[in-house]
Amino acid sequence: MTDASGPRFPLPEGFLMGASTSAHQVEGNNVSSDLWALENEPGSVIPERSGDAADSFHRWPEDMDLLRGLGFDTYRFGIEWARIEPEQGHVSRAAVAHYRAMVRGAVERGLTPLVTLHHFTSPRWFSARGGWLAEDAVELFAAYARTAVEVLGDDVRYVATINEPNMLALIHAIRRRTAEQGRPSPAEDGNTGGVAFDPTAVEPDPDVTATLIRAHRAAYRVLKEADPGYQVGWTVANQVYQAEPGAEEVAAAYARPREDVFLQAAREDDWIGVQAYTRHRIGAHGPLPVPEGAETTLTGWEFYPEALGEAVRHTRQVVGDGVPVIVTENGIATSDDERRVAYTERALASLVAQMRAGADVRGYLHWSALDNYEWGSYRPTFGLIAVDPATFARTPKPSARRLGSLARDRHLPCDGVDRPQHTPVAAR
Repeated sequence: MTDASGPRFPLPEGFLMGASTSAHQVEGNNVSSDLWALENEPGSVIPERSGDAADSFHRWPEDMDLLRGLGFDTYRFGIEWARIEPEQGHVSRAAVAHYRAMVRGAVERGLTPLVTLHHFTSPRWFSARGGWLAEDAVELFAAYARTAVEVLGDDVRYVATINEPNMLALIHAIRRRTAEQGRPSPAEDGNTGGVAFDPTAVEPDPDVTATLIRAHRAAYRVLKEADPGYQVGWTVANQVYQAEPGAEEVAAAYARPREDVFLQAAREDDWIGVQAYTRHRIGAHGPLPVPEGAETTLTGWEFYPEALGEAVRHTRQVVGDGVPVIVTENGIATSDDERRVAYTERALASLVAQMRAGADVRGYLHWSALDNYEWGSYRPTFGLIAVDPATFARTPKPSARRLGSLARDRHLPCDGVDRPQHTPVAAR
C-alpha cells in the first residue's frame, strides 16, 4: 500500500496475510440460527434481514480463488453451529461435509485456513434453552467442538473458539437491562460493529463472561486432545480505551471487565486474536464523544487507524509475551476505497511499530474479505471485494489489489520512525 520507494518492513517467515469473514454474515439463509429467527420475527427491530447475504455458502470456491489470486495466503472463515447441529443432538452430515470441503478447498488453493467455531450466532435451540446462561452451556459447546474436529481434520492449524466474547457478554447485559425497562434492546439489531451499539454503555454480564471463559477452556481441551498440533485461541474486540491526562484509573476501570478479563483468559492459549478499528477516549467522568470535526466512518466511528498498534500493545501488556498475536480483524466501513487504502496503510504502520518494539505478531487478516451483512444492515461496507446484492458478482476493489500485493511481496508499509504513543491503560 506504499510505493516501492517508501519505507517497507519485511515480513517474518510464516507471517499470515489474508482476510476474514464470518459464516452468518456471508453465507446466507442460516435458517436454524437464533439471529435468523430474530431477523424474521414479525415486527423485528432489526433494520435489514441477512437473507441470501453474499451467497458464500455456494460461492466459497470463487471467494477463495479471488483471495489467492490477489496474493493473500490466509483466509479466516467460520463454520456455523446452527447448520452443523440444527436440532439438539442431531448432527447434519451434509453440513460437516460442506465445511470439510471448504477446509480442503482452502488448502488446495494454498490458503491457510483459520477457522472460527462461534461468531455471534448460535442454534435456535441453544438460545431457546437459555443460551450461555443455561446450566449445560459449556458441555453443549464442548460437544459441538468435538464434532468440529471432523471439519478441521489434519488440514487446519489455527482455530478460534469464540469470536469477541466480550461483545457477546455486553449484548447480554444490554438485553437484560432493556428488557427490565420494557423497551426494545439496541443490541437486538445483532450489531456488534457499532452501528447502534455502544460498548461503553454497560459492563458485560458477569455470568455470561464466566460461562464463555469456561466454554473456551473446555473447547480448547477438546481440540488439543483431538490433535495437539491445533493452535487454539480466541479473538477479543479491542476497544482501545485511551485515557485523557489524569483519567488513567477511569480508563482502566472501563477496560478491566470489558476487555482485560477476556485477554487474561488467553494466557494459557496458543495465540490471541486482536480485533481493532477505532479508539474510545476516556475522561475523568467516563467516555468522551468523537472529537469535533474528526473524520468518521459509515459506522460512526472515528477514523483512527493507529488503534491497531495501540490494541496490540495493550494486549501484549495484559497477556504477556508468551502468547503470540494474530490480527484477526482490522478495517474500515467506507464507500471511499481511497480512504480504506489510507486507513490500512496507517494501521499497518502502527502494527510494524509494535513488532519493532518486540511484539510477537504472527499475522494480519483484514476485515473483511467481502462487503457483507453487518449485523442488521448492509450499509457499512468493510469489504476488499464488492458484492452485487442481486447477481452476487464479486468485484475486487483497488484496496484488495494493493493489500494483496503487500502479501505477495512479503512487506508491510511503515513510517521509518515510530509514531508517538498515547497514555496506555494500566493492566490489572
